[in-house]
Amino acid sequence: MLRMFKLAKDSAMKSRTQAINQLRAVLVNTDPTLRESMAGLGTTRLVQRCARLLPGTGSDALVAGKYTLRLLARRIQNLNAEIEDLQAQIHRVVEAHRPQLLKGYGLGLDTAATLLITAGDNPDRLRSEASFASLCGVCPVEASSGNTSRRRLSRGGDRRANAAIYRIALSRMRWDPSTRAYVQRRIAEGKTKREALRCLKRYIARELYPLLQAA
Repeated sequence: MLRMFKLAKDSAMKSRTQAINQLRAVLVNTDPTLRESMAGLGTTRLVQRCARLLPGTGSDALVAGKYTLRLLARRIQNLNAEIEDLQAQIHRVVEAHRPQLLKGYGLGLDTAATLLITAGDNPDRLRSEASFASLCGVCPVEASSGNTSRRRLSRGGDRRANAAIYRIALSRMRWDPSTRAYVQRRIAEGKTKREALRCLKRYIARELYPLLQAA
């Protein structure tokens, strides 16, 4: 259920982005007077203005431009409504199954849904927090050579779950003072920023595991 809602939402968001790009491309090539009347508008106001255009009659380029802009703008509005509805459906499913995920620091609804989908698709790989870290590709792999002793992140695992944990890490590094202090401490120990981020991702996986396991 959650996978289907997430798939539909991702598809709608991709279609909306394409429609917005097409609308702006049409606007660039339309009548200069019409184009200048909408100069400087943000995306939301631009879509609203275009959706209210009255093409009129005739077969000239201005009529065709107005008609196309209105068509694309209304398509964007329909997609906005579709995305909002799917967002509500995703929230309902996550709340019903793992509401504690939404309380995690740095976890948004999409991130929580992605991790829940990964956990649901791989129940046999959630035997421990180490197996969950391996599933998400945040389990360290030995990469020592000669006198250099180091580890790197695994390039295996579920890439969407890996990307979700990466977004959580970036959010915490930006907004959470304790996370910033943790990263700075790791760097002071001699690790690079990338290695400190690897440690942080592994720590986040350890924190997420019981939240995904809890009934």
